[in-house]
Amino acid sequence: MKIGLYFGTYNPIHVGHLIIANHMAEFADLDQIWMVVTPHNPLKKKATLLDDHQRLQMVYLATEEYPKIKPSDIEFKLPQPNYTVITLAHLQEKYPNHEFSLIMGEDNLKTLHKWKNYEVILDNHDIYVYPRISDEPENMELKSHPKIHVIDAPIVEISSTFIRNSIKEGKNIQPLLPPKVWEYIDHNNFYKR
Repeated sequence: MKIGLYFGTYNPIHVGHLIIANHMAEFADLDQIWMVVTPHNPLKKKATLLDDHQRLQMVYLATEEYPKIKPSDIEFKLPQPNYTVITLAHLQEKYPNHEFSLIMGEDNLKTLHKWKNYEVILDNHDIYVYPRISDEPENMELKSHPKIHVIDAPIVEISSTFIRNSIKEGKNIQPLLPPKVWEYIDHNNFYKR
């Protein structure tokens, strides 16, 4: 089975994440998309994150009606901070019959050369890249790598930061969130201060 791993802090998960995950499930040669909730990204401040299990619960709520999209807490059990290369090795060992690929935005591809052991990732895993609007110069060398597959997915410019800030300002951002995620956030008064 070909699994696309879509990593994120999902703080919170929003319709943009679902649009991309569903597009990859339907239009790339992947059988399932696992939305891997990252407990702590070494590049983000942990203080701004909701509890790991609250973010995982939002991913469950958002994906329960999408049979090809599954939430994953695999990184909760691994040493912190998480490095993708270690997560991939762990998954390959745990699920030897699955073939794991990465899903990432074009912005992440531009910094892939800074990732821990990125050459090992490229040697062993395909990477599916969705477009992002960016002012940074292209990394054409990586883009033409045989393991990199640029997918003509919709460009979605919604960010979790924008959603958190908007909730804090009392704005109605319901259309940007799956309905059950909005209810969960509203019920728990998340992001209001």
